[in-house]
Amino acid sequence: MASRSAELYLTATTQFGLEEVLAEELRQLGANNVQVGNRAVEFTGNKQLLYEAVLWCRTAMRILMPFADFPAPDEQSLYREVSRINWADYLTPDQTFAITAVTNRSNLEHSLYIAQLTKDAIVDQFRTRTGRRPSVDPVKPDVRLHLHLLDNEALLSLDAAGESLHRRGYRQLTNEAPLNEVLAAGLVLLSGWDGKKPLIDPMCGSGTILCEAAMIAQRIAPGLFHQGDFAFQRWPDFDRALWETVLMDARQARIEEPQAYLAGSDLSRDTIELARQNVAAAGLEDYIRLAVRDVREATPPKTEEQPGIILSNPPYGERIGAEAEMAALYKAIGDTLKTNFQGYDAYLFTGNLEAAKSIGLRTSRRVPLYNGPIDCRLLKYELYRGSRKAPKEE
Repeated sequence: MASRSAELYLTATTQFGLEEVLAEELRQLGANNVQVGNRAVEFTGNKQLLYEAVLWCRTAMRILMPFADFPAPDEQSLYREVSRINWADYLTPDQTFAITAVTNRSNLEHSLYIAQLTKDAIVDQFRTRTGRRPSVDPVKPDVRLHLHLLDNEALLSLDAAGESLHRRGYRQLTNEAPLNEVLAAGLVLLSGWDGKKPLIDPMCGSGTILCEAAMIAQRIAPGLFHQGDFAFQRWPDFDRALWETVLMDARQARIEEPQAYLAGSDLSRDTIELARQNVAAAGLEDYIRLAVRDVREATPPKTEEQPGIILSNPPYGERIGAEAEMAALYKAIGDTLKTNFQGYDAYLFTGNLEAAKSIGLRTSRRVPLYNGPIDCRLLKYELYRGSRKAPKEE
């Protein structure tokens, strides 16, 4: 395992469309050799950077540390090559482990089977050498391994966090169709919001966009909400003193004084109550205003604040026969934007592009993204005061 100064080759995974945002986050942390891939960003850095990436990355799902790669065209070669790794470097017989396997364009096509085969090779080695074996725990393992089989080449990695980083730990309750925290943070960062201007979500649901925006504005590391240990704290080379320093730096980076006007509203009183509970669980009550309000009544702050942004994830209307209802809702959104928010930029994230036509405004930007399996777009609308004289710079 690595010393404090050794250069580590690392991979951060994310959602489709957020790769460039994640790459910029990693550069800001000091990552080197940043390479953007499909739903992943490869980079290098030392152990401190690894710890900081787990603690600070808002758009990473996982931070992986690859440690072995080999050809695995068939079952025998996979078992043999996994058996050649000295597993005592990564795991003890007293620990639990789990393996997540993904296979693409390979002879071995069943991910569950190759995970089982890899598990057998690890367990057999421990039994042979020590007479004891680590147990498998698929839910909360001490050590989580990732096996990626691509074109018959296997890559084994350790998962530094242990569970997906979108599970921040502050979200107590959600409405029926919540955005996950990584996607919500990605929308805020994609908007280019500066953390100072007003940010308003007039259909805020359980409040995830507002919570992520408040954490960005107040410089709060999302990993500080994590319940329990991260997986790297159970690795043999865990550097407790270094981790305590990284944690202390993150706590000191937080800004207590509110940095921006953040407000959310929703038509449902129950939904706003859910949002209040999530905001309270994140300790963000001082930064976010919430109200029960129809989207048609949404207005900017009454103060002399400069125009800011609207950022919202309106319903997609997936029920059968909801087309007319959705068209009416999206028309109402467009009317409200035109009437009440001149000078603002509006960003609407939707999986209903047909209904979005009813907004009645021209988009200046369309970013393809997914919300779970749903093909979505982040649509930008520039709401000019009066007539448009000249094109505004992107």
